[in-house]
Amino acid sequence: MGFIAWIIVGLIAGWLAGMIMKGGGYGLIGDLILGLIGALVGGWLFSLILPSAEPSGLIGSIIVATIGAVVLVAIVRLVRGRPVRA
Repeated sequence: MGFIAWIIVGLIAGWLAGMIMKGGGYGLIGDLILGLIGALVGGWLFSLILPSAEPSGLIGSIIVATIGAVVLVAIVRLVRGRPVRA
């Protein structure tokens, strides 16, 4: 995927994670960073769970990145002492 596509996936995944986790977002840049890091976390988690499977296409990448971003938001909220609501 190209650089622009990664930015789009990161924005969408960060925004979706904010919606799923019911709380204030982290702003445009925060959501982008959250989504991009979430893509890495999601890719890592999926490689552990399903080693032979790999997300294909834009939708698959968004789903994996969103799941990773949700996990990341939950971890950040636990560390910061905020309640985790989903």
